[in-house]
Order: sequence, then C-alpha cells, then structure tokens
Amino acid sequence: MTLRTAAGGARTLAAIGLAALLLAGCGAADRSSESADSGGAAPAEKAPARGVPGGAAPDRDAAAGQAGTGAPDLRVDQRAIIYTGTMRVQVDDVEGAARRAVDAVTATGGFVGGDQRRSVDASAQAELELRVPAAKFSPLVEELATYGRQQRREIRTQDVTEETVDLDARIITQRARVDSARRLLARANTVPELVSLENEVTRREADLASLEAKKRRLADLTALSTITVTFVGRDASTADEEEEDRTGFMVGLRGGWTVFLASMGVLLTVLGALLPWLLLIGVPVTAAVVLLRRRRQRRRPAPPVGPVGGGRPPTPTGPPPVPATRSAP
Repeated sequence: MTLRTAAGGARTLAAIGLAALLLAGCGAADRSSESADSGGAAPAEKAPARGVPGGAAPDRDAAAGQAGTGAPDLRVDQRAIIYTGTMRVQVDDVEGAARRAVDAVTATGGFVGGDQRRSVDASAQAELELRVPAAKFSPLVEELATYGRQQRREIRTQDVTEETVDLDARIITQRARVDSARRLLARANTVPELVSLENEVTRREADLASLEAKKRRLADLTALSTITVTFVGRDASTADEEEEDRTGFMVGLRGGWTVFLASMGVLLTVLGALLPWLLLIGVPVTAAVVLLRRRRQRRRPAPPVGPVGGGRPPTPTGPPPVPATRSAP
C-alpha cells in the first residue's frame, strides 16, 4: 500500500507540473501575439512577402515605377530632329504660286533662303528654298501641295539628339579646360612658361569656338527646317518623274541621233571658230603657192626640137644584111 500511494503521488505531481508548463507556454504565446499586434502592421506585411513568392514583386515594381518617374524621358517632341524636304508642283501661274509661297513662309515666322526663277511663257519655273520653324514644317508642306498638281515629294529626317548631347558635354569640358589654362597663365613667372601657356590657351579657345559653332549650326538646323519647292508651268517636261524602259532599238536610235546632232554641233562650232583664221592665213598662203608654181614653170628649159615627123629615126625598108660566111681552115 505504501508503494502504491507513493507512485500515485508521484504521478499526481508530474501531472500538475506538466499542466503548469502548458499554461506558461500558452501565456507566453498570447503575450507574443499581443506584442506583435501592437507593434504595427509593417512586420505583418513583410511576412507574407517572404512566404509568398509574388508578394514582394508588386511592391518592387511599384517602387521602381515611382523611382522611374523622375528619370529623363526623351520623347519625340523633346528630341533634336532635322527636317528637310523637296517638292515639285505643277501650277498654272508660276509667279503667283511663288508669291503665295513666300507669303506663307513669312506668316509662319520663317524666311526665303534662296530664290531662282525662269520665265519662259508656259514653261516658266521657280525654285524656292524656304526656311520654316520645325513645328510648322508639315502644315506648310501640305499647303504648298494644294497650289497645283503635286508631281514629287520627298521628306527626310535626321535625329541629332545624341550629337547635341555630346556637344553640350564637350563644350562644358572644354570651357573648364580653358579656365584652368587661364588660371595657370595668371600664375606664370618665366617667359618660356608664359609663352607656352599662351599657346595652350589659344589652342583650347579655338577648340571651344569650333564646338560652339557646331552647336549653333545644329541648333539652327533643328529650329528651322528646309523646304525646297519647285513650281513649274503646264508645258514643263516631266520626263524625270516618269519611269520608263531605257533599253530597246528606238531608245538606242534616239540616243545615237542625239549624239550625232551634238557631234555636228561641236564640229560646226569648231569650224566657225577656225574660219576667220583660215581666211586670214589660208588665202595669202594659197596665193603664194600659186605664184611659186608659175615661176618654176617659167624657169624650166624648152624641150629639144626633133626632125619633122617625130623624133624617131627612119626605119629601114630592105632586108637586113646577111653576115659573111667564114671559110673553114
């Protein structure tokens, strides 16, 4: 009975101790959960991101998007682009169309860079080089096309954004080099050092001036686009716009006839240029040659006079003589 009582008491104590340990663990868990809840939502939000593979990706993408909003964005309207175009328009009145084009480009804030006109009745022609602001380039091209029948249009673009950015960086660097050379020149003490630094400053300033000139040229080309428009009359030839077969018998015949006429024209031109010299020199030379020939003929001796009947001796009428026979010894 004593052993059984002692074993039962030991089991009771063990059960009480185990129950106390379980209660202590539950209380600690409750306190840790309460502290986690009261500590804020940031850790709770980070935990799912570690557990779920896609939990952090949206946050990183959103952060990257917010960070990228401040990066430079070179859109089309922010790029440096040079626009150039050529047009050929057939109109009824070439002079009137040229005046309208000049008024149109002046109204946009541009100017006329070149003007070549040829007035020959219906085959008159006017070639205008128009400089127009880049923003008004396309509207002006469309307006010029409405003046008559458009025969040709060619638009070209050149993106010089990278070249412009490179020039800006090189100009900044070159200005810093010029400033440093000037500071060294101000502290020069000896004559050789002074001469050397002056040459260096001059060279760097020349390089800087060249870069700035290139930048101004690019700025001019990007700010003002160029349109070369040609207005032609109704009778103007449009052979250059019509594509045709350049081979065949008739094409060769026409080409040969053209070359023949061109050769004859060159030959007649040369003959016309030489004719005055031929008259000036050839006539006296010919007269001198004729006189010399006549003098030579007069100086020649007269031929000897032969017998009457001709210069031949009389022919014998009889038989020829027979040679004498020789006697044998």
